[in-house]
Amino acid sequence: MTPPATFSFDTPGDAERAAELRRVKALATLVLASTLALFVVAKWLLPVHPVFGFIAAFAEAATIGGLADWYAVVALFKRPLGLPIPHTAIIQSNQARIADKLGEFIQVHFLEAGPVEAKLNEIDFGSFVADWLRDRKRSDDLARFALRLLPEAFSATESSGLMTFIIRRMSSQLQAIDLAPLAAGTLRGFVAEGRHQVLFDDLLRVMHETLNQKETMAMIREKVRAELPTLLRLYRADKFLVNKIVASATAFFNEVRSDAKHPFRGEFDRMVLSFVDRLGTDQAYIDRIDGLKRDLLARPELADLARTVWANTRSFIERSASGETQVLQHHLAGMFVAAGEALAGDAELRGEINKGLVTVLRSFVADQKSGVSTFISDQVKAWDMAQLISLIEINIGRDLQYIRFNGSLIGGLAGLALYSVESLLRLL
Repeated sequence: MTPPATFSFDTPGDAERAAELRRVKALATLVLASTLALFVVAKWLLPVHPVFGFIAAFAEAATIGGLADWYAVVALFKRPLGLPIPHTAIIQSNQARIADKLGEFIQVHFLEAGPVEAKLNEIDFGSFVADWLRDRKRSDDLARFALRLLPEAFSATESSGLMTFIIRRMSSQLQAIDLAPLAAGTLRGFVAEGRHQVLFDDLLRVMHETLNQKETMAMIREKVRAELPTLLRLYRADKFLVNKIVASATAFFNEVRSDAKHPFRGEFDRMVLSFVDRLGTDQAYIDRIDGLKRDLLARPELADLARTVWANTRSFIERSASGETQVLQHHLAGMFVAAGEALAGDAELRGEINKGLVTVLRSFVADQKSGVSTFISDQVKAWDMAQLISLIEINIGRDLQYIRFNGSLIGGLAGLALYSVESLLRLL
């Protein structure tokens, strides 16, 4: 069972209000006693002069009015004189009903969709988030908090089997990727941007440099010499031919490299595009690429690399969380600050955030308002009513005590008026 709720009585001004309440109570009791004493004295002096009859009538009615209002004020909170009088201690006797009605009232009048949405629309959540993130200290605190959570998240991922699930899921997703069209599209974009021509120029340069190396020329000369008739070899025709071949090739390479519109470049473009087309449509190429992908994913080195990356990442995060290194925290804080700056400068994004949060919170309140009503009702039912009544008396008891003054005054005037009417009727 929920223990009774308790209240604090040390809020600013409570001591002064309690003292003022005691003073007003004493004054109201003094007025009641005074009217009773005045009634007794006036009745005793009635034979002396008829005017004391009017005084006695006023005092009598004032005493009755004061007593009646004292009873009404006391009966609201407790039983007068501790007597089990019906319909007294009204708040205590109706605690459960008050609790249910209060919860129902808040649910109906405070948590309806219209008022809730109107109030939420007044709040600029986007600006609040932006201002919060732009504060460097808050972003540092948020980064520090996030870093403290990350090691636990890593441990939970490993211990719960989530890591194995993620690896299997990633592997299955990679296996499902059709690399041939992807590679063909990438190469087609590479060609469209003209980057293959840079590769072609590098290839021409390498061929030029290779042909002009002594070792290459000697090797070509030996091949040519082996194919020449004996007579031509006697005249060293092999050297002449090699020099001519290398010179012609060098001139051709230089011509192609210096002319961006050389026909040989066009042939190279067609050759590359033809290869790209075949790469995306030729089943032989597709099967070969798919086989290479499977072989790569099946390599144990890839799993070892993933485990090494995971372990290094975890170690770095743990060192960051322990304060051994501040690099990641500084980067995270900077990222949060930059996000706040970007959000502050983007009114459209802030508007979208506001709309989204209003929708989410409105739905949340609509789903939970019955629970809020029940929570309020249960809390009120669990209150210690003696303490609650003391709290109410401290805050509004002074005004309630003035009802006793008004009761004495109005009752006395009413009694005086009735006694006056009665006196007039006797004279008629």
